[in-house]
Amino acid sequence: MAANALVLFVSALVGAGAIALIALVLRRRRKRRKLRRSADPSRDYQARADWSVSGHALNYSSFVFMDVDGDGRFGEADRPMGGILVRVFDHKGAFITSARTNSSGFANFLMSTRKRWASLRAPGTYRFSVSIPKGWRVSTGNESQTLRLVELPGSPAGLVGEDLPGLVGLVPGRSLRGRVPASAQATLKLMGKGELLQTVPLAAGSFHFDLPDEGDTLEISGADIGRRLALSPYPTDLGELRPGAISCEAALSRIGFDDVTALDFKKVPSGHAGLEWRNINAIARNYVKESEGYLNGNTRGDHAAYTSSGHPAEFGSATPFGFHSVMLTAAWIKSEGEVALIESWLGDELVASDEVVLSALAPVHYAPMLKAVTRVRVSTKHYWQLVLDDLVLAR
Repeated sequence: MAANALVLFVSALVGAGAIALIALVLRRRRKRRKLRRSADPSRDYQARADWSVSGHALNYSSFVFMDVDGDGRFGEADRPMGGILVRVFDHKGAFITSARTNSSGFANFLMSTRKRWASLRAPGTYRFSVSIPKGWRVSTGNESQTLRLVELPGSPAGLVGEDLPGLVGLVPGRSLRGRVPASAQATLKLMGKGELLQTVPLAAGSFHFDLPDEGDTLEISGADIGRRLALSPYPTDLGELRPGAISCEAALSRIGFDDVTALDFKKVPSGHAGLEWRNINAIARNYVKESEGYLNGNTRGDHAAYTSSGHPAEFGSATPFGFHSVMLTAAWIKSEGEVALIESWLGDELVASDEVVLSALAPVHYAPMLKAVTRVRVSTKHYWQLVLDDLVLAR
């Protein structure tokens, strides 16, 4: 028995070696034929005569964008979204595959009649379904689209679509969070285009409610905790409504990170925007592959900033300044729901400490509106990177 097993093993080795040798010979022949063709100048610009074969593959792509202004079209105010899941089903409704949108907003599905690893390999009708994040809405009305692929010999993939999937616009869900100090009361007025939309009494403790699309400004009145804020297209977190907020008439300065570097990446140097910086880097929004928050959290220009290696970071100045607001985003889908801690100091005194729940799909507009601080420390509970953009100060 042992002798027979040994014979079989040796035979298998010989067979495998023969197959490998034949494959090597064939590869070398193909290489010699290719070299002969490339040496012939008459073939350099030869028109293709045989259109019957299609041996390549192409991406058939679904494009998803953040519809910042909510108008249902991809305009200059909008930007591609990363990390959105798109699923593909066949004409019977059977699931085929899925992909997330990349740093350019495209969910790519390989199409080819010849490549076995392609997702779309045969003519037919396919449905492309965009998964909508909770609380978001579709502005283009086409989160599910059915398209037909037909065979076309000579085309790169052997298949072509009757059309490409239409652009899908997603509008972030807007909400308002905050906390009223103990033994305090306040009244919130929500405005839209100068008109009063809603009045909400705020008792001591935390509050959280959704914002209507038409709301653009909020006003809070209460003993020493009054404030006014222009709302962004994103969720807003006011933190604790501490006394002595920045005046509505105060001059505000907006700090971005495009002028830190023309390169893709650079540590933010001391002196940028007149501040000292620690453990904060500037980064191009599509520099890191499949980094959803770096793209979705970039609200202005091409660069945002992030906490280096996810460790606590700081910005500050010896001269007190008003900390009005900043956009905060989780860097990765894998850290969806990460909690940021923002601590603000005036000299050696901790004047504010707030926790903000983060998403990699859209920023949270954190607006503490603190009148005077000298140092702000940002960190995350589980040390995932935190993206910052659109820092607004009063100085």
